[in-house]
Amino acid sequence: MKDEVKVLAIESSCDETAAAVVVNGRNVKSNIISTQIPIHTLYGGVVPEIASRAHIERINQVITQAIAESGYTLSDMDAICVTKGPGLVGALLVGVAEAKAIAFATKKPLVGVHHIEGHISANFIQHPDLEPPFLCLVVSGGHTHLVRVKDYGAYDLIGATVDDAAGEAFDKVARAIGLGYPGGPKIEKKALEGDPAAIPFPRAKVSDRPYDFSFSGLKSAVLNYLNAMKMKGEAVNEADVAASFQAAVVDALVSHAMMAVDEFGEDKIALAGGVASNGTFRGAMEKACKEKGIGFYCPSPVLCTDNAAMIGAAGYYAYMRGVRDDYSLNAVPNLKLV
Repeated sequence: MKDEVKVLAIESSCDETAAAVVVNGRNVKSNIISTQIPIHTLYGGVVPEIASRAHIERINQVITQAIAESGYTLSDMDAICVTKGPGLVGALLVGVAEAKAIAFATKKPLVGVHHIEGHISANFIQHPDLEPPFLCLVVSGGHTHLVRVKDYGAYDLIGATVDDAAGEAFDKVARAIGLGYPGGPKIEKKALEGDPAAIPFPRAKVSDRPYDFSFSGLKSAVLNYLNAMKMKGEAVNEADVAASFQAAVVDALVSHAMMAVDEFGEDKIALAGGVASNGTFRGAMEKACKEKGIGFYCPSPVLCTDNAAMIGAAGYYAYMRGVRDDYSLNAVPNLKLV
């Protein structure tokens, strides 16, 4: 067995064009991210066709830079790993086509990676001592998943959103109160000026599925509140709305996670996904974990948002399990974790 297994990883599922070189799943030699946020800000959200075009324009240069910064060459790589889904189909196809071309040209193994598995695996980079089993709460623009990580590549999905993902709700509420895109960081910043107890927004429960999430009702409650204030001719305190909305989301996420800790007896919980970079959420989860005496893990903010290092981590463990894809590998926009 080789001492060092080196993978080139490519991520293009949404609006970040990213490439990384990762050794043995946890040692990141380079992690290059080209964000498209300035482009999509003009439109108030991600425009799929524009995202695909931007990936095409940037992907070669991002990969070239990732290899150069790693200190290795393309021929040193043991595998080419790429996000195959879920995500925007056009965006995914750019990365998949690129990875297939590189794998074909270099005769290297090709490994397709699940984007959510990548987010979970970001914790392995940040915390070299972390090993399964553990609980993981994946919270991003498109996903809100409560997952039991039983082993590398082995998952139980115990809860998911039945409507809007948490990050999606952040974007929609930010737009409604005039903060713009991207919503998550803007709401978090505005909330620092407000009172999280000012407005009693609802904490939704899905009656027959205790671990599932629902944020659509909360989003509607915010919109109804804004409309009511407008009709009464009263000024809206944007900071209070942002803080109260954020508190409702964080309460739901933390309470579900702690309920799962009690039921399943796990002694470690990790966060993952773009919303995991939210300081209020991280702080609330850390406090709850401390009160229960369980381990708390979270990637640094750059590893929470979409990046290729996390795909390299997940790809390494898939490669070591013998996962290999042929050139029929395709993008799967609605790919399920389990």
